[in-house]
Amino acid sequence: MKKFLLCLIIILPLGFLGASCNQDQINLNSDPPVPSEGAEDLSADIIFLHHSTGQNIWEGGVQKVVEQAGYSIIEQEFPKDSPYGWENFPYDYWNIWVNHGDEDFYMQEPTLKTLADNYNLIAFKHCFPVGHILPDTGDPDVTSSEKTLENYKAQYNALKEKMHEYPDTKFLIWTGAALIESETDPDSARKMKEWVDWVVNNWDEEGDNIYVWDFYNLETEGSLYMQDAYSDGDSHPNPIFSDTAAPLFGERMIEVMQ
Repeated sequence: MKKFLLCLIIILPLGFLGASCNQDQINLNSDPPVPSEGAEDLSADIIFLHHSTGQNIWEGGVQKVVEQAGYSIIEQEFPKDSPYGWENFPYDYWNIWVNHGDEDFYMQEPTLKTLADNYNLIAFKHCFPVGHILPDTGDPDVTSSEKTLENYKAQYNALKEKMHEYPDTKFLIWTGAALIESETDPDSARKMKEWVDWVVNNWDEEGDNIYVWDFYNLETEGSLYMQDAYSDGDSHPNPIFSDTAAPLFGERMIEVMQ
C-alpha cells in the first residue's frame, strides 16, 4: 500500500488541501483542490470509481470478496453530481485526468496526480448512457463531449497515454455498460458493440499497467443488448445479476493486484 506524505494533511491558507511538499506557490486561478466526498479515507489498496450501475454491483458483495483476499478497497462516486456534474463518459475522464491532469483536483474531483499517489489499483467505468452513440463525422475531436465512436477512441488513446505516465499504478476499466433493447436503437447498439470490441481487441495492450473487465459481454451474453432478465426495469442491473457479477469483478481486481 502506498504511504502518504505527512504534508498532505496540513491545511494551508485559502482552503488549499493536498499540496505537495515541493509546491512553491498556490495557483489562485485554479479550483481549490478540495477532496471529493468519499475519498477522505486514503488508506486502501484499491479505489472503485462509479455511478449507479457500479453502485448496484458494489452492493452485490464486491468489498467482501476483495477483503477476503487480503486487500482493502473503497468506492466513490466519480464525478459527483456537484460541482462537476453527473457525467462519467470518456470525455469526462479525459477532461478531468488529461485536460486538467497537471492539477491535483479539478472541480473537487481527484486527478491521476492525486489518485495514483494514493492507490495501487484504480478501477473505473462508464454508465449505460455511454451507449447512446451518434454517427461519426469523419473529424474526431478529443475535446468534444459528443458521443461518437471517433471521439471515444481519441479520448481513450489520450487516457491510455496519461495512465502510462503512472507505471507503478494499475488501472482496471470496465467495458461500457449495455442498454436494454427498448432504451436504444439498432444502429447505436451496433456502434456500442464495435467500441467494446475495439477496447478489448485493439486498445488494450498486453504487458502494460492497464487491464479490462468485460462487463458489457457479461450483461449482453454476446448480443447487442443487456439481457432483460438482468434488468431492474431499465438499464440498471437487478439484484440477482448484481449478486452474480460482484464476485467476478472482485476476482478480476484480485487477479490484477496479484
